[in-house]
Amino acid sequence: MNVEYFISKRLVSAKENKNVFSRPIIRITISAIALSVAVMIISLSVLDGFKSEVMNKVISFGSHIQIENYQDTESDSFTPLVLTEPFLQSIYQNKEIKSVQPIIYDFGLVKTKDDFLGINLKGVSDNYDWNLFSQQITEGELLNSDSSIVISENIANKLKLHLSDKINIYFPSLKKDRIKVRPFYVCGIYNTSMGEFDNSLTFVSSFTLQKLKKWNENEVSMLEITLHDFDDLDVVSSDLSTSVEDYYSKKVSSITYLYPQIFDWLSLQDINVRVIIILMLLVAGVNVVSSLLILILEKTKFIGIIKSLGATNWMVRKIFLYNSMYLVSKGLFLGNLLAFTLLFLQYQFQIISLDETTYYMKSIPISFNFFSFFFLNLGTLILSFLMMIIPTLVITKISAVKAIRFQ
Repeated sequence: MNVEYFISKRLVSAKENKNVFSRPIIRITISAIALSVAVMIISLSVLDGFKSEVMNKVISFGSHIQIENYQDTESDSFTPLVLTEPFLQSIYQNKEIKSVQPIIYDFGLVKTKDDFLGINLKGVSDNYDWNLFSQQITEGELLNSDSSIVISENIANKLKLHLSDKINIYFPSLKKDRIKVRPFYVCGIYNTSMGEFDNSLTFVSSFTLQKLKKWNENEVSMLEITLHDFDDLDVVSSDLSTSVEDYYSKKVSSITYLYPQIFDWLSLQDINVRVIIILMLLVAGVNVVSSLLILILEKTKFIGIIKSLGATNWMVRKIFLYNSMYLVSKGLFLGNLLAFTLLFLQYQFQIISLDETTYYMKSIPISFNFFSFFFLNLGTLILSFLMMIIPTLVITKISAVKAIRFQ
């Protein structure tokens, strides 16, 4: 039988039900721990959800890595990327690569009866990976023919377009050739709340743009490469820049290089959450230490009695450590319960909304990363235990004779 645990359990029961002095201390300590844990879990969940949401939106437009030819700035012509078998094999030999997508870009002018707008057309193949981008479709569907086009809500609102509307896109030529006009039918409308993309980017079939540019089937503007793991981005990008065929004429760009302002901004959010977690851990730790010292002071006479009965300093310290660990465990449970309740309500009903133009989304995003939550709880428990060892040293200084006389 664990004597220390048994005595600690009786002390806790007595404090919670009878002792008027200790009861508010215990409640304050448990409440402080619960609130600290809840704030840390909510901060982690919101940060993970926010980063995941923004990163997925950016990656859905540009993938992880892009490969294209270096262009002659003094020339008016664009040199397409030729997809030769040796070139593709030099890419696929990297095991971290999940997929490779050929892409064709072009610029066009949409003219309606009331307005006109310059747009960027992204030509994609029939087997293009829409997994990430399909979540952004608000009306209609993805490309279903060579004459279909997916536009953003911003473009649709400005040009007053709806699903199935026919639009004519004018393609200017740098060679002073006759301007080419192609009809398209709106098959889908998307919204990412990211003005950098929504204001001008559309999706069409790459086959249509190839014919328009008079390119061969193996000629494209660039390749978009998707990785199995985002964490391998820098390593794979660096490796491809020197391993692909004719690498000296190829430009390899990672998504973080193309949009540094977005990813730098996301990195700043990590710092904010780290500061919050450190502060909350300090709050929880200080409350535990303070309550433990008060409980030891209150039970000075009790400490003297059990010491006179033969209990060692370590046995007495273990009693109060068990006592405090009970308070921490109860605070962790209530904190997790509070955090998950609030997170579920936000996830299910989107109670708190955001400014789309600033945060790129309509409501606070939630991510349930239980792996992070587990280690957060474990870290809080371990840190609290380590902080509790120091105040129990006071017990070693208490004399049994003097403690029994203590009033």
